[in-house]
Amino acid sequence: MTGKERLIKIMQRQAVDRPAWLPFVGCHGGHLIGQTATAYLQSADLLVEGARKAHELYQPDALPIAFDLQIEAEVLGCTLKWADEVPPSVVSHPLDTLDTSALLPLDPSKGRIPVVLDALDRLKKELGDDLALYGLICGPFTLALHLRGNEIFLDMFDDEEGVKALINFAADRAIEMAGYYVDHGADVIAVVDPMTSQISPEHFEQFIAPGLNKVFDAIRQRKAFSSLFVCGDVTRNLEVMCKTQADNISVDEQIDMAHLKKLADAQGKSIGGNMKLTSVLLLGSPDDARQEACAIMDQVGDTSFVLSPGCDLPYATPPANLQAAADVVCDPYQRELARADVKQLQADDFQDIQLPDYTRSEAVVLDVITLDSTSCAPCQYMMDAVQRAAKACSTRTYINEHKIKVREGLGMMQKLGVKNLPTICIDGDVAFASIIPDQRTLVAAIEKRAKEKSLA
Repeated sequence: MTGKERLIKIMQRQAVDRPAWLPFVGCHGGHLIGQTATAYLQSADLLVEGARKAHELYQPDALPIAFDLQIEAEVLGCTLKWADEVPPSVVSHPLDTLDTSALLPLDPSKGRIPVVLDALDRLKKELGDDLALYGLICGPFTLALHLRGNEIFLDMFDDEEGVKALINFAADRAIEMAGYYVDHGADVIAVVDPMTSQISPEHFEQFIAPGLNKVFDAIRQRKAFSSLFVCGDVTRNLEVMCKTQADNISVDEQIDMAHLKKLADAQGKSIGGNMKLTSVLLLGSPDDARQEACAIMDQVGDTSFVLSPGCDLPYATPPANLQAAADVVCDPYQRELARADVKQLQADDFQDIQLPDYTRSEAVVLDVITLDSTSCAPCQYMMDAVQRAAKACSTRTYINEHKIKVREGLGMMQKLGVKNLPTICIDGDVAFASIIPDQRTLVAAIEKRAKEKSLA
C-alpha cells in the first residue's frame, strides 16, 4: 500500500495497516536545505527541494506543498512582515479603511500563488503516485481577521450581518484557492483556521460553520478530500467542528485525542494530530519523539487516524526527532520497542526560572504565553490586543511575551500554571486563557489590578 493509498483510505474510514504519517513541513523545509523561511516560501525551486528532502528523511505518507496562511491575505492587499525562521505575519488590515468591494481579486497569477502551484505541479509528477499532497488554505475566519484585524471580535456583537458577509466573502476566496490546488493535483485540502480557537461554540455555529461547510462542499464536488485543521485549544469547539462537512478533523497538542476520537467517530470522520511541537519535537530527544508518537497511537488506535505535528513544524526541529517518530509509525517492531522502554524520561523542573515579585512592581505586568506571535495567528492577534489595551490604559504596564519555542517560555508557562495557548496573565494570575478579550474588557482587567496595587 502506498502512502497516498493509505491516506485516502483513512479519509474514507476504510481499513488500513497503520496510521498515516504527515509531518507538516512548512518553513522547516528551508532549514533542511539551508535556506531562510523568507527565501523558501517565495521560491518554487526551494519548496520542491525541501519537500524532496523531507520525503527522503521522514518516510511520509503525505506532505503539504507549503504551510503559510498569509498567501491569500497578501494577494488581497495585506502587508506582510518577513522573518528568517517563521512564515510572514500580517501587519496591515485593508478593511480598516476599505470595503470588501475595493479589495483586490484572488488572482492566481498574483503574489505567491503561482509559486505554490508550480511547486505542486512538479511534486505531483515526481512524488504524486506514492505521496498524498496537501494544499493548505487559510480558513474563512482567519482570513477575515487578516483583512479586518481584531476589530472583528467587537463587530461580532455590534455588526453581526457585516461579519457574516465578510466571512462569506472569505469563504468564497477559500473556495477559489482550494480550486487552484485541486486543478493542479492536490489530493487533500486542509482548511487551516486557527482563529476559530478564540470563539465560543455558539459563535462558531452562528458565524463560522456556514462558511466552512460551503468550502467543504465545494471541495467534495471537486472529488478531493478536506480537513479542518485548527491550531490552538479548541476543546470547547470540538463537537461543532466534528459536525461540519469536513472529512477529517486535525488538532494540536492541547486536545484530548481520545475525546476527539469519540466525537469524530460519531460523525464518521477521521482525525489527525497532535504531537507536541516544542517540548518534544523541537526541544526534546528522539526518545521523547518515539514515546510521544507511540502514546498517541495507543490512545486512538491504528485506523481513521493521521499522526502529525500539532501545527507547522518549528524551523529548526532536529530531523532525528522526526525520523524517530517516523520509525515508530512505519515499523511495528520499533513501536513495540518504544512500548517496552521502561526508562522514565526526566522532566525539566525549571528550578532556575523564577517569577518576578509582582507585588513590588511599579506597573501591572502582562505575561503573554504564546507559541510565537510571529508565526501563530491566535498568538499574533492576542499580542496585538495586549499592546492596544496597554496603550489605552491610564496605568503603567509591562508586557512580556514568553514563547514556548524556547526553554524560558516553557518554564514560565509551568511556573504560571498556564495550560492553554495563547494565554494572558495579569501580575502572575491567569486572566484570559485561549481567548482574545475585547479591548474594553482587557483594559478594565488591567486597571482593576492597578487599583488593587494602588497604582492608579
